[in-house]
Amino acid sequence: MASERPHSRPRRTATATNVEPERLQKLLSRAGAGSRREVEGWIEEGRVTVNGHVAEPGQKVTVSDRIELDGRRLETASAAETVRRVLMYNKPEGEVTTRNDPEGRPTVFDSLPKLKEHRWIAIGRLDINTTGLMLFTTDGELANRLMHPSRQIDREYAVRVFGEVEDAMLQRMHDGVLLEDGVARFSDITSAGGKGINRWFHVTLFEGRNREVRRLWESQGVQVSRLKRVRYGPAFMPSRLSVGKWEELDQRSVDALSKAVDLPSITLPKKTPGEAAVHERKQRKQPSRPVKKGRGSKWQVSGTKAPADRKPARKR
Repeated sequence: MASERPHSRPRRTATATNVEPERLQKLLSRAGAGSRREVEGWIEEGRVTVNGHVAEPGQKVTVSDRIELDGRRLETASAAETVRRVLMYNKPEGEVTTRNDPEGRPTVFDSLPKLKEHRWIAIGRLDINTTGLMLFTTDGELANRLMHPSRQIDREYAVRVFGEVEDAMLQRMHDGVLLEDGVARFSDITSAGGKGINRWFHVTLFEGRNREVRRLWESQGVQVSRLKRVRYGPAFMPSRLSVGKWEELDQRSVDALSKAVDLPSITLPKKTPGEAAVHERKQRKQPSRPVKKGRGSKWQVSGTKAPADRKPARKR
């Protein structure tokens, strides 16, 4: 009889339900409307209303409230449940990190797979001339924690420098340099090859201020001729991921990112047949843009792992 059968374990679901009131910017960020910083700006400008009234900073809402931006209702149903998916993208030069560019330039979102019920949220930014690792997620809370300075998530870059580099310059950048927006420093600097006035370095920092890597080097009188992000926290860019391509992270990799910012694990949702077909086509397709290498020299930093004698920088 059915009543005599042993009870099976409850299945883990691919979502976490959120029913308690929470701050407006947090809910809209999780729904994919924009980053928390963007939403806070909209609220300060008086562009957001809740149930017909102008929203206030710090106001708490639920998914049942009617939330509008410039008179247009925002869809927040997806924020009722947290779906945590993460994409890794190898950004090429020439793409901007914005959803819509007024100048009509290609954006990093143009190449990503489309979602029906959620939106991809960029975890950090890269300027138009910087290439390499970008992460995108459907979970606004994960994105916010990975970007917030208080979490001290380190980012590693491979940088080619044009100019004479002296040990004293490296020490100054490690100790801290006063830039126009405050003191900036590299937590780690390691030589990665090259000769003369064209040398490669791996550098690590815990912030993501605008053009911070380039400005730090420029403060020492040298120029950055090439810049590529190769790591974001525990996520390394695999050498198999060619320029302009993306791949979705598996459960283990997503859990590592979640653990880094003290978030509990959420089981990944199963892909629909259509999504699975897109992934299969991507894997069969040959790379469309080969990585360019300098004549007569090896690009020693095209991979994503740090040299064997190095470990990721420790938090200060």
